[in-house]
This record gives sequence, structure tokens and C-alpha cells, in this order.
Amino acid sequence: MSNNQNSQQVFQSSDIHSQEHEKWSRRSFLQALGLVGGGSMLIGANQISASVNSPLAQAINDTDTENILVLIRLKGGNDGLNTIVPVYDYDTYASYRPNLRHDESSLIQLNDDFAMPNYMEDLQEMWDDGAMKVVHGVGYENQSLSHFKSSDIWASSVTDIKEDSGFMGRYFQDIYPDYLVNPPEKPAAIQIGNFGNLIFDDEGINNYAITINSIRSLQNIGSSGQLHSLQDIKNTCEYGDRLKFLRGVTNNTFTYAGVISKAYQKGKNAVTYPDKDTSRLAQQLKEIARMIKGGLGTKVYMVSLGGFDTHANQITDHPKLWKDISIALKTFYEDLSDSEYDDKVLSMTISEFGRRAKENGSKGTDHGEAAPVMFFGSAIQDNGFVGNHPDLNDLDKRGNLKYTTDFREVYSVAMKEWLCIDPQIVDEALKLETPFAERNFGFSCKGLLNSDFLSPFSFDHSVTNQIVAGVNQVILHFPTKESGHINIGAYDMTGRRIKLLKEGFIEPSNEHYVNLSQELANSGAGIYIYRIAFKGNAYSGKFVM
Repeated sequence: MSNNQNSQQVFQSSDIHSQEHEKWSRRSFLQALGLVGGGSMLIGANQISASVNSPLAQAINDTDTENILVLIRLKGGNDGLNTIVPVYDYDTYASYRPNLRHDESSLIQLNDDFAMPNYMEDLQEMWDDGAMKVVHGVGYENQSLSHFKSSDIWASSVTDIKEDSGFMGRYFQDIYPDYLVNPPEKPAAIQIGNFGNLIFDDEGINNYAITINSIRSLQNIGSSGQLHSLQDIKNTCEYGDRLKFLRGVTNNTFTYAGVISKAYQKGKNAVTYPDKDTSRLAQQLKEIARMIKGGLGTKVYMVSLGGFDTHANQITDHPKLWKDISIALKTFYEDLSDSEYDDKVLSMTISEFGRRAKENGSKGTDHGEAAPVMFFGSAIQDNGFVGNHPDLNDLDKRGNLKYTTDFREVYSVAMKEWLCIDPQIVDEALKLETPFAERNFGFSCKGLLNSDFLSPFSFDHSVTNQIVAGVNQVILHFPTKESGHINIGAYDMTGRRIKLLKEGFIEPSNEHYVNLSQELANSGAGIYIYRIAFKGNAYSGKFVM
């Protein structure tokens, strides 16, 4: 290939990469305005995404376990080969990376076959104490090399990404459908960092986690005790309805802010964390440690660290990132150990993909496929490796390592064996037709499974837009296979019932409908909630007028 052809190819690849980032930036901007996703908005300089009456806390807290899961998202695609080095085939590894390879003398030997770079030395003690586990070659079939498509796949657990929901969002909606009018007393999941993806989303509408940039900012909001009034808004055009909706979302954020603030004030850090210039991740974990120690009760946290899209300058950037992670995790678990929480908190890294086996011409690596997932925590009890490392001499046609462990298996184990969620429900949430064969990941919920998650009765309900007498109408459809007493109400975003839509005894039929447009014709445009009570169970959802 000529230099001109090579330059043109590099330019085209860079152009596609830039377009992809621009596309995502536009999407993020819409999320910030509250136009998509879970209703994100800006308060001051801090972005806050409030879950609207999430069922996640109730669902997870009903498990008979005190276990907590911390997801550490490595944004950009982590280079697995330079994170966990396959020294059993060092010559092949070194031939792929004449500039990026680690010298054998600079590696920390984990066992006879694998090592990690010396800048990850802060993790050596955790490895030696049996508090670190590595899962080899995690990925999925027909890997997407797009940051955002692959991130959504990891989040949704569906490889064709037709799903607009996350695996945790689907799980909690199915088990506790009546969440919109029964907000939990405490936040179920907390994500620290910028805009989230689909992990906690349900059908792209409800976000089951609150996302914050600064605990202190949220704490200040909570301590003010000032809730926005929803009664003094004039319904002029659509402005009043949208303002009412945004105030309702903000009110939910205030409610959670008070709970978080109380736990944050009660919890104290027992060690000194690195400053933000030394470790960006440490500052996030520092806040999580305080909330855990303060008894917040939230079972799932998600933090993120960007910079892993190392197309160039990887020899400098990648070591800084893993030095950051290493010192952050070491400090985090030292802090938790002081209050004997270290064996109750499991941390897990995730990244949208790995990097190409061979380095590129910019002293970096391009988007690849398989990469390791790493677990940390005293509960692991024994260090080691899970699965088979990809064969360095058997790359795919694009020069990528082939995955050997399905990423959904890793999720499955974390949910079943750590959060102690009923296996059948996990398989349904991950859309697994055949459960994965059991493998030892080194941790367990000690057999504590709550089979009460299964709802005793299944009830279908959906909202659609239909043309009725030439006019677009919003229709609620609720076919039933059993007879019984039903109660259907309409609520605003604060959970206040504004109208009883239907009450009485119904027979089994596929033709049960409520015309929401007609029933709420005088309520104004906006976002509302319906709640259906039938045979001792309750179900709810959103609709837009």
C-alpha cells in the first residue's frame, strides 16, 4: 500500500471515529435537557438524573444479603493485552507490539502464565491476599467496534441491540412493576460520573439510578429542604406542563438528596485518598465508601473512568490510567476494611471492548474484541483466573483476539452469586434461553436466594397511539385471562392521583381498553402515570399526552 493510500485509510478511520463521537455528543445533550432517557437536568454546573420512583431498591433489598456491587466502567475500550500480559507466549505478544510491549523484567508475576505491569503494583497486595480475580477473553459474538453500539450491547445484554433497555432495568421492572407511584425510601442505584447508558434503563424511558457529578452538590440541595411547588404553575401552552414535569423530577432528586446527605454525614473515611490529580477514580470511590459506611443501603453503584480509547500515545496514557485504578482500589478497600465492609463489597470492571492485538502506526491500538474483566474484594477469598485466554496465534480476520467468555455469563454470575438474585429471573433479564454452565468465579452469596421475586400473576398492559374517528388517541390496552376486580388510576409525576379511570369486575377478554386521551382531556399536555390494581398485584407505566 502506498503512503497516500495509507494516509487516506487513516483519515477515513479517524473521520468515522469523529462522527461517532459527534453523534453521541448530540444524544448526550438531549439527555441533559431531559428530552430522552431518565429525565436528566442541570442544576448549577452539576448534572443530575433522577430516577422516577424506582423499584430497584425494594427489589434488591429484598434479597437476604448485605452484598454490594460496584461497577467500574473503563470508557473507551481497555487494552487487555497490556493489562494482563500473557507471558506464556511473550514472544508472540512482543512481536505484535514492538513499541508498546512491556519488558519482562518490569512485570509483576501473577502466576507462571500471566503478569501485570509494575505500575499496577498497588494491586499486588490484593492479589496476594486473594482479593482479585481475572476473567479471560470477555466479549460477544460478531463484536461491534463502535464505542456507543458496543456500550449499549454491554448495557442491554442483547447483541443485536434492538432492546432499548438495560439488563437490570428489565429485571426490576418485571419483578416490581408498581414502582412509578410508590417511590422507594432510598436510591436503589447510584452512578457517579457523566451520562449513563442503558444498564439501569427500562425501554429507554425510566432510569433506575440517580446520576450525579458531585456528592457535595447533591448534599447541598438536600440540606436546603426546599421543594418546588407544583401548584403555582399556569398552564399556558406547553410551557407549564413541561415546567411541572421538570419540577416533579427535581422533587424526586431532592427526596433522595436528603437520604444520601444523611448517610454521607454519618459515614466517615478512615484513610486519606489520593487527590484528584493523582487519581480521578479515587475521589468517586471515596464518596461511595462514605455512603456505604453511613448505612445508605444502596446495593449497586457505578463509577467511570475515561481515556481508554488509546489510538495514539498509549505508552503514556494507559499506564497513568491503571496507576489511577490501582491506587484507588487499594485505598477504597483499606477504607472499607476499617469498618469491616471490605468482604461485603465486590468491584467489577467493564469496558465496551478490547484493543487490536497488533499496535498501529500511531503508537496506539485500535478497537478490538476480547478483553479481561477483573473482580476485586475480600469476598473473593482466592486469587486466580477464570476461563481460557484467547490464542495469540489465532486472530480473527481483522486481527482481533477471539472472545472465550460471553460477557453475559459474567453478569449472570455477579447477579446470581453475589447479589443473590433468583437464577430464573436473572436468565430472563439477560434473555438467556440456555443458562451458562456453572464456573467458579471465587465468590458466593452463600446460598441465600429469594424465590419470592416471582410474581404470582402475569398481567399484560401497554400504551399505544391509535387513530380513533380520525383523531390520534392514546389508548391503554390490558387484556386479561382471568376475571376479577380491577382499579385503574391516572397520576401525575409526583404520584398524586388525578383521576379514577376504571373500577369494577371484569371478565377474561383481549378487548379491555381505556382511552386515556378522552379521560384526561382536561388535564393538559405532559407525562403521566397509570396504575392498574388487579388480583392483589399492581402494575404501572408512563404515557405522554
